Amino acid sequence: MTTRRGFLASLLAAGTAPHFGWASVGNPAYLAAARTPDRGFALFGLSESSRPTFHVPLPARGHAGARHPRRAEAVAFARRPGTFALVIDCATGDILHNLSPPGGHHLSGHGVFAEGGALLLTSEQKSDSSVGMIGLWDVEAGYRRIGAIESGGIGPHDLRLMPDGQTLVVANGGIATDPADRRKLNLETMRPNLSYLSLDGTRQDRLELEADLHQNSIRHLAIRADGLVGFAMQWEGDPGAAVPLLGLHRMGRAPVLAEAPLADELAMQGYAGSVAFSGDGSELAITSPRGGRLHRFSDGGTFLSAVSRSDICGLATRKDGYLASDGLGGLIAIGRNGPTVLARQDCAWDNHIVAL
Repeated sequence: MTTRRGFLASLLAAGTAPHFGWASVGNPAYLAAARTPDRGFALFGLSESSRPTFHVPLPARGHAGARHPRRAEAVAFARRPGTFALVIDCATGDILHNLSPPGGHHLSGHGVFAEGGALLLTSEQKSDSSVGMIGLWDVEAGYRRIGAIESGGIGPHDLRLMPDGQTLVVANGGIATDPADRRKLNLETMRPNLSYLSLDGTRQDRLELEADLHQNSIRHLAIRADGLVGFAMQWEGDPGAAVPLLGLHRMGRAPVLAEAPLADELAMQGYAGSVAFSGDGSELAITSPRGGRLHRFSDGGTFLSAVSRSDICGLATRKDGYLASDGLGGLIAIGRNGPTVLARQDCAWDNHIVAL
């Protein structure tokens, strides 16, 4: 496998080709995947006011996306377990690359750029065992696959770069799945964790939940500028249980599990689909499309309020709070005074909004 040092040295030696920046596509503030009226799929760019700035067709249902930090390129990831990740020129709509994991791996719906956009990291798992892997792709060499590191657990999903730019945090959901039919294989023995890794795969820290929460799958992540991690969970145990669906963690410390009042917790139906910090970072929220709910918490884990909205799931930071999306095409600003509908598009938004 190419070493990280050798990889970076090759970047310095490589020539740089001209690329369009994000201004060429209207400086979108967000990316989001959706199902379109013709029952197709597309990746959209959205302005701060939720106006579409571009859209690019996808071959199948998308999940999350990753944006290049300098040029108008985005990677659209298939719904997990997936076999495609499309590198899209958002200025022209061209598919620049179709990334396929090596044999015996499948993609898990998320990815992130590192090293100033020179490296793409993709969440993956081995098809036969669900052992988690992080795929490494050399962006400047045309997204050439250069190797992989272990994710530190079973069934990884979301992954994010910490503020230092050199540490990766991975939500290892703990669930082994059959890639053919998405069947969950190990719910009685699953052990989710948060793993913190250096970019060469060295473990920096790992968090596991208490034994009575071993069926609380850690799925999605939000990172504050000071390194506070918010993680959203999905309960795979007794459907009548009211368990916390949001955690907060700092490396080297014990987690804080944020609980809502009993009736509110039960209304979430054991499922948090997205998580994000508010614009000022003083609070964070989780969504549940199953429950049609958004729950707001302080950054210390205190429950603040609930918002009801049918099929709400996508969630991202907005200057004065949050931007949320739903499966009916709605784009909603959520601030301290409650929700405001910004727009409704003729589409069904998928699970996530990626803030640019």
